[in-house]
Amino acid sequence: MVSASAEANEPVAPHGGGGPVAFENPSAAAVDTTRLRLDIAYDGTDFSGWARQPGRRTVCGEIEEKLGAIVRAPVQLTVAGRTDAGVHASGQVAHVDVPTAAIPDDLVRLVRRLARFLPRDVRITGISVAPPHFDARFSAIRRHYEYRLTTAVYGADPLRARDTVAWPKPVDVDAMRAASTSLLGLHDFAAFCKRRDGATTVRELQRFDWTVSGGRAAGAGPDVGVILTAHVSADAFCWSMVRSLVGAALAVGEGRRSVDWMTALLDERERAAAVAVAPAHGLSLVGVDYPADDDLAARNAATREMRGPIRPGCC
Repeated sequence: MVSASAEANEPVAPHGGGGPVAFENPSAAAVDTTRLRLDIAYDGTDFSGWARQPGRRTVCGEIEEKLGAIVRAPVQLTVAGRTDAGVHASGQVAHVDVPTAAIPDDLVRLVRRLARFLPRDVRITGISVAPPHFDARFSAIRRHYEYRLTTAVYGADPLRARDTVAWPKPVDVDAMRAASTSLLGLHDFAAFCKRRDGATTVRELQRFDWTVSGGRAAGAGPDVGVILTAHVSADAFCWSMVRSLVGAALAVGEGRRSVDWMTALLDERERAAAVAVAPAHGLSLVGVDYPADDDLAARNAATREMRGPIRPGCC
């Protein structure tokens, strides 16, 4: 579980909190609203991240502008994971409170209408009425990311170049898997996180492994490379954590660092300068898990509890 002071995602910009609609007209404060869950996908290449930022094109800004125009009221999204510039999503989740009178009986109509208004690099893939106590950020029990790269000598396939990092160097995948697995569990990931005042870096890393696809079939000529995908899941992620985990694993895979070096980073209490942050465009938020509806209120309360530092020999 993550504290209220911690960011519940991989990278983040400080703008754009979330919550109920802030109506400028005081007489509108009593308007009956309904909370909607939005399922969202986007190509992050041309966005300055998720969070609202003055003068910058952001995913949140695009959706709030178009949805607000449709429901004819200002809206404010709360998101499960505020992704950084260049990071993609196929399974992002947000909630928004909108005037009940503006919601069509068939929510598919709203999905279809948003498809006409939104730019091609962001889609609302589903809309539903949220259950009581649902909060896209604080109700989440885990987030799932994937990081995609290729070791092909020619680089990334042109059709996947926007979400696949070219890494034309040989790597030891078994060593990367061993190093990644050694980090699983509840730890202080300060060495892998960019510092933010007041934010905890304690996280429970639940999955960190690698799958391999592509490569040379037997007798089919020279092996020019493979596609490597890191699968990373945790209750929450601090700023730059996933890309730092990937960067450290790649250092092990190239033989520049050992498995023991990666494991020892868990003893650090400051950002480790030796850990390189992998490029943003290989990263995608692919899913967010939530508890059963009856457990949402309890999950919200637990998430807001402050996590203290892990004491040696304690956890």
